Amino acid sequence: MHFAFPPRKPSAHSTMFTARASKAPLFRRSRIQFLVLCALGVSTLLFIIAKILGFGGGAPPGTPPVVIITVIDPGSQSKQYIADIKENREQYAKKHGYATFFPTVNDYPLGDSPVSWSKLPAMRHALTNFPYTEYYWFLDQNALIMNPNLKIETHIMNPKRMDALMIKDQSIVPPDSVIKTFKHLKGQQIHFSITQDKDGLAPGSFIVRNGDWSKFLLDTWFDPLYRSYNFQKAERHALEHIVQWHPTILSRLGIVPQHIMNSYSRAPTATTGKTEVYKEGDFVVNFAGCDTTTQPKCEDEAKPFSKKWRQAFSS
Repeated sequence: MHFAFPPRKPSAHSTMFTARASKAPLFRRSRIQFLVLCALGVSTLLFIIAKILGFGGGAPPGTPPVVIITVIDPGSQSKQYIADIKENREQYAKKHGYATFFPTVNDYPLGDSPVSWSKLPAMRHALTNFPYTEYYWFLDQNALIMNPNLKIETHIMNPKRMDALMIKDQSIVPPDSVIKTFKHLKGQQIHFSITQDKDGLAPGSFIVRNGDWSKFLLDTWFDPLYRSYNFQKAERHALEHIVQWHPTILSRLGIVPQHIMNSYSRAPTATTGKTEVYKEGDFVVNFAGCDTTTQPKCEDEAKPFSKKWRQAFSS
């Protein structure tokens, strides 16, 4: 067979080009493998460093086990009174490795709602600022920690301790509301600890455990619907409402005796109901109602207790 043109013979140049072309993919593949190995090495190194420094799944070193939240109302009391309140929390927190958080009522837009509602966004704020902390303790501005030796983890929130403290089958609103605390609850199920006084739930001192449930509680409690409802006692009556109407909240609620973390400084004026008055050795004294016109000013009422807590903390 004859061809119009003779077959071309491969030149030296084309042979060299083919050889180079065949080597190029191998070079690119080797370079990619090298880059992948470098990336894996860097990732492994960062992972090891994160584990060493505590940025992994657990809490970072230095995380406080408890944060004490007190919302300050600067215009309600003297600067000295506010300074004493802060010092009280700070000294107690320092003793146990806790942290303190002192937002003001002006930090949160409440519209026409009473400033007492500010405790709820303040608690939510604390959960954001201290995401690895286990317990968050709200303590009203008009209260003092009196016994520095009691720890939140062991005095209240330890599951076995909570088993012994919890008041079961107790009317949410005394003396005889139909909705009561569950009989079957165990200490490890409690995520929200609070006390009662003669009128009902007393949110001047309460503790929540870190977790999605506590965020749900605070968000539900702070719902605009409840803030606009004009409850007689604002967030206090709103809490009693949601506890009685939402079994999801009631199922994580632990009511403990008032003297455990919320003793009042004086006996109630009413003859019905029960309110526990502060006794030597109690954890907290609360000057409930001191900011009303019919009661002594908070600063005057706090003076004898201020001397006592300073003596207790220095001993």
